[in-house]
Parts: sequence; structure tokens; C-alpha cells
Amino acid sequence: MKKTFQLKTEGKHPERLLEAVKHEIRKYIARERRKPLPKDVDFWDFDCKFGASDALAEVIHIGAITERINEYVAGDADAFYLEVIAKPGVHAPRSQVVSYGEDANDAHDDTADA
Repeated sequence: MKKTFQLKTEGKHPERLLEAVKHEIRKYIARERRKPLPKDVDFWDFDCKFGASDALAEVIHIGAITERINEYVAGDADAFYLEVIAKPGVHAPRSQVVSYGEDANDAHDDTADA
């Protein structure tokens, strides 16, 4: 999704328009996550850019989209640009396996004595 969202439209209530924009973004992300995963892929990851325009967009985390939209609304902006591109993601293997010795298990058995 590469789109410029208008926050002020004549004849539409700004709060309802804002909620409609957020709903459209959430719906798009959910739709992309439902797509079948390619072989050897663990999850769908997303590259996101957000800004006043296409040229001014900066890379952000997907979890920060709503927060950034709210900042733009509080700053009385008329529109914003959002780019959300799905990409395959693979979890990195854990580098260290944590093993607990008998000393660690003994520390948790204090509640059994009471």
C-alpha cells in the first residue's frame, strides 16, 4: 500500500474520517498477514514509511503507525503519506540455550515447604 490519506474532507466529520483511515490501514495489514506464506518463511514482515509526502517519508516500525497518525492529527495536518510493503520474514535462531542447574530449581521449591 502506497497512499496519501486526506485528513480533512469537506462534508465529512474529521474524527470519523480519521477512524476510517485507521480502519483501512488495519484491514490492509490483516489481509496481507492472511496470505499464504512462501516455503521457508516464518511470518510476514512489513517495511513502513510515513511522512507528510512521498518525498519526505521516513522509515518507521509498523507498531508506530497509529501513534504517528495521531501526532499528525494533533499538529493539524491536512494529509499524510503511508507506505506499507509486506515482505517475508524468518525468525533468527536463538544463539544460546539457557539451561538451569539443580541450584536454580531448589530456589523455586521454597513455596512447597510452607
